[in-house]
Amino acid sequence: MIELHDAAIVAPTHDGEVRVLEPTTLTLTEHRIALIGANGSGKSSLARLLNGLVLPTTGSVRVRAQSRATVPTGGSAIESGDNARRGSTDRTRPTGSAAEAARWLDTARDGRAVRQLVGFVFTNPATQLVMPTVIEDVALSLRRHHARKVDRLAAARNALARFGLEALADRSVHTLSGGQQQLLAIASVLATEPAILVADEPTTLLDLRNSRQISELLLGLPQQLIVATHDLELAARCDRVLVVAGGRVVHDSATAATSPAEAVDWYRERA
Repeated sequence: MIELHDAAIVAPTHDGEVRVLEPTTLTLTEHRIALIGANGSGKSSLARLLNGLVLPTTGSVRVRAQSRATVPTGGSAIESGDNARRGSTDRTRPTGSAAEAARWLDTARDGRAVRQLVGFVFTNPATQLVMPTVIEDVALSLRRHHARKVDRLAAARNALARFGLEALADRSVHTLSGGQQQLLAIASVLATEPAILVADEPTTLLDLRNSRQISELLLGLPQQLIVATHDLELAARCDRVLVVAGGRVVHDSATAATSPAEAVDWYRERA
């Protein structure tokens, strides 16, 4: 669960200050939430507020793990539709203690703890892939979870197996296709078992086949998913849709009592 209370972003420029995001108050509880809007609307800035990559200039952003947050413990993460959702539900275990689940974390005060709870996937996976090989990149994300290198590598291989990437473990990250790179970026984030995943336009740079694969993967995750996207088909399949324009949320399917598909249509009519 994520709460924003009058959270706003003001950026300095040589001409003075620019308000990137107007004061925004939201409670995000749904399993899958989509942020849609034109380029420059503020949806990516809103997404980056959610795990502390960007801090609010005014107001606050708080995060709390759901009391029954779960992550998969086995099996491939690459399944589609209802099968993926059933599979991930059947093979889950709780993350964190009840005390941790009940504790609110402030992105400005508790940044490190927030980023352990809320994973973030960028539009361009090259932003996240910093190690020479596939397995080393996943192992890097596990350095705080496993002190011994041998344990990190074993956990990394398990994570790669979940995403069908085990055969690529020793490949250079630079030799992967765009779809494979995005899948690896997601695997590296999910290897740390966050309760919430925020993805900023994760399919924008992908072809149709890879875009569909990544969409199915994201929609099948047990974690709460918040995705900023131009893929309106993906958005319509979420549980809640927020339309962002001019640095503010101008339509929210939850408060407007519309379906996600109706919220997408509302956006299409005004785009």
